[in-house]
Amino acid sequence: MIKHIVMWTLVESDDKEDNLKKMKSLLEGLVGKIDEIVKLEVAIHPISSPEPLDIVLYSEFNSYDDLNAYATNPKHLKVVEFIKSVSDTRSAVDYEV
Repeated sequence: MIKHIVMWTLVESDDKEDNLKKMKSLLEGLVGKIDEIVKLEVAIHPISSPEPLDIVLYSEFNSYDDLNAYATNPKHLKVVEFIKSVSDTRSAVDYEV
């Protein structure tokens, strides 16, 4: 099982809260559209973090091949396009259990 965790801060703007909600909706909307996703959760305003974070994605895949298929899927890339347009920083980690 591959765990994929991504954390972002968004650009400060009058639309920040709307962008967070849209980002969450877009990411969660990938479930059922990309077969390789085993599990996907999105949290806005994480409770505890050593650095300021606005949104966190936790997802699971059966293999690295499945993670790579997700990462290059056109549906995912469309969501990435929006995320890049509103995000300031991004951190990610993948690990196998």
